[in-house]
Amino acid sequence: MSINRVETIDDRVPVRTVLASVSEKTGLEPLLKGLLSANPRLQILSTGGTYSAIASLLGEGASRSLRRVSDYTGQPEMQGGLVKTLDFRIYLGLLSESHNPAHRADLERTGSFTIDMVVSNLYPFAQTAALAGSSFEDARGNIDIGGPCMVRAAAKNFHRVAVLTDPADYGKVVEEIAAAGGSLCLDTRFRLAQKAFRMIAAYDAAITEYLSARSVSAMRATYAIRAGD
Repeated sequence: MSINRVETIDDRVPVRTVLASVSEKTGLEPLLKGLLSANPRLQILSTGGTYSAIASLLGEGASRSLRRVSDYTGQPEMQGGLVKTLDFRIYLGLLSESHNPAHRADLERTGSFTIDMVVSNLYPFAQTAALAGSSFEDARGNIDIGGPCMVRAAAKNFHRVAVLTDPADYGKVVEEIAAAGGSLCLDTRFRLAQKAFRMIAAYDAAITEYLSARSVSAMRATYAIRAGD
């Protein structure tokens, strides 16, 4: 397998398209309104409960700026929200490199566009697992799949994409974008990527610790297990 080796990147990248899918919605309103103030033509892709929350926050402005991921990909969400953002067009938009002609051709061929910012925090696995009375199945159901994939892709491509995983960073990012006419610098994107990978590592460590502390017999006792054919 050949690996793309990027040599030329842009310091400042305009934020024109945002992909938002968050469990913790603290700070979402000032973030999105700040981004829209800096770029009134901003497009926001979103999923599930986040879409509903953003639609409520933006009111009439939602029709101009907000779009369901499922409408963009042409694939409805899987029952239970198990699959929402795991789609070729989404990851093409996240991983495409600015100065790669083949990537630009892929975007044109599929009618896709680049995604410049991801706003995501993950299902509350550790919080759920720590609750009194929380079951094995409660914890398992809060193992996020699409969120970590989306965050990893955005963080890997910090050359072009910003990834926001902590509401504490929203204000600083909005301030920079407002001051710079709608763009974010490379240094900020890199720092956000560092933080994103730390978050994913801690998340996976919590899942590993939880599963490692449970026996196979305890796991089997959770379910009604059918014999195989």
